[in-house]
Amino acid sequence: MFLHKFQSADALSNAAAAWITDYIADTLKKQDRFTIALSGGSTPYKLHTILAASPYKEKIDWSKLHIFWGDERAVPFEDSRNNAKMAYDTLLDHVSVPADQIHVMRTDISPEESAIEYETILHRYFDNTETSFDLVLLGMGDDGHTLSLFPGTPVVHEIEKWCVAFFLEAQDMFRITITKSITNKAAKVAFLTTGANKANALKEVLQGAYNPNMYPSQEIKPVVGELHWFVDEAAAAQL
Repeated sequence: MFLHKFQSADALSNAAAAWITDYIADTLKKQDRFTIALSGGSTPYKLHTILAASPYKEKIDWSKLHIFWGDERAVPFEDSRNNAKMAYDTLLDHVSVPADQIHVMRTDISPEESAIEYETILHRYFDNTETSFDLVLLGMGDDGHTLSLFPGTPVVHEIEKWCVAFFLEAQDMFRITITKSITNKAAKVAFLTTGANKANALKEVLQGAYNPNMYPSQEIKPVVGELHWFVDEAAAAQL
């Protein structure tokens, strides 16, 4: 596990953008595509706006990127809570990724149908590869959740399916999420975690006893890939 600590959220976002850009370039020297799973939240919002502007916009070969999402709220695309909408508004509407290489988790069909459809896409991409995504970007909630793996939910322990849908009573909505099984096959996983409200959960996830029912982010442990944590000083205050 690699821990990268920065003074502020802005410094973290800029460093993550540089790291991602270099990693994409290095990877595309060895293969003809780069697969990345995006996340929602405020920290990726900042990251997206940086990647969509100079100099990074020009440094990345967007035509070779294949875009996925880690999870989604089952709300219409036009809803401000929709993770795909945020990614389009802040990044994808400003760069030239071919439309057929962008794979949203559909919310115009039932959540269960959407999860089945997404799992089919994932198998098409990754059934015959040593690793899954080249990069999974993740956030962590102040309750220790990541993706839509929330404390006390059965999906935290899902090991067979790569994508599932379930009703999250605490939020009164359906969520669609990839699982730890496909995430832990990734070549690299990067958590972006900022803010003092994350400090306690971050300490428990990284240094506490293994208790994924309470802190699901502990379940993200790449099998052959690398795990990176990008954190600001506020989030790292208890480490």
